[in-house]
Amino acid sequence: MKMMKTNLMLLAIAITSIFFTGCKKEMNISDAGNLVPKTVDQDPSLSSISVNGTQLHSETFGNPDSAMVIFLHGGPGSDYRNGLSVKQLANNGYYVVFYDQRGTGLSKRHDRNSYAIQLYLDDLAAVIAHYRTSPTQKVFLFGHSWGAMVAAGYINTYPNRINGAIFAEAGGFTKKLLDEYGEASRKLKLFSEATNDILYYDQFLTGKENEHAMLDYKMALITPFAYAKGNSEGVEGPSPIWRYGAEVLQGFMKIAEDEGFDFTTNLSRYNTKVLFLYGENNKSYGLPFAQKEAGYFPNAQISKVNNTGHEMIYFKWNNVYPIVLPYLNSLK
Repeated sequence: MKMMKTNLMLLAIAITSIFFTGCKKEMNISDAGNLVPKTVDQDPSLSSISVNGTQLHSETFGNPDSAMVIFLHGGPGSDYRNGLSVKQLANNGYYVVFYDQRGTGLSKRHDRNSYAIQLYLDDLAAVIAHYRTSPTQKVFLFGHSWGAMVAAGYINTYPNRINGAIFAEAGGFTKKLLDEYGEASRKLKLFSEATNDILYYDQFLTGKENEHAMLDYKMALITPFAYAKGNSEGVEGPSPIWRYGAEVLQGFMKIAEDEGFDFTTNLSRYNTKVLFLYGENNKSYGLPFAQKEAGYFPNAQISKVNNTGHEMIYFKWNNVYPIVLPYLNSLK
């Protein structure tokens, strides 16, 4: 944590120097692209689709007529950049679809109070409809962490629409399970300390609700706690991301606390085999938690991914791939 503080102090000093010294060309931190990368509505050169009243950063790999695999990234508020290894499945006859969820990564930003679970499910339905080339084209969901929760929510709401699903360490299919995982992981243990550390920088970097660039930048300053040495989730180090969606995170945290959620009420109706993955080094998840979540499905396979933790798709895709491919092929 001391190293993180030192790095953040140096970063803040550098920012202060840039903002307050006499430069030939002043840069306004409120202008798009000066503090964090531009989003698709700000940069037309980025690959995007317009669906369900928003604009999403999205790209695809493989034959559009092949069975579709939609990757659902973690968060809430992260993006798909650290999951791009999944595109290897395109070499095996799958049409792999990536998109930054509403308000995350390089997708268009929205007000904090506009986010809702059903809205995210509607976005996923719209993405499927946008890329699907025929009614008989099979659709598989591959969710990681929060993305696996979204996948469960979608199947729970529409159990007849999906031909198979992969759940890589879902945070929790109910509010109770999410709290249980949070208590066992770094999310609740370290976040408060990291937040206290970052308050120092409010004298340099302020940000009100829906001042997205500033809030996303501040979120990026806090995130090193996720891979601090000895973290219980077994995260090996930093993984790439385009831009954090701070307002998305805050919005869904409020929904979870105020309304709760339960993505399990109809999962027993989903008879198709599903695949659960857990990392060997994630002490907060492990086989017992995977068994709890898999138990909601009538037909589930649970597989351990060796020598990795929660960010298995980025750090140990070579260990994930040999498990995922046979599962998909069995349902293709």
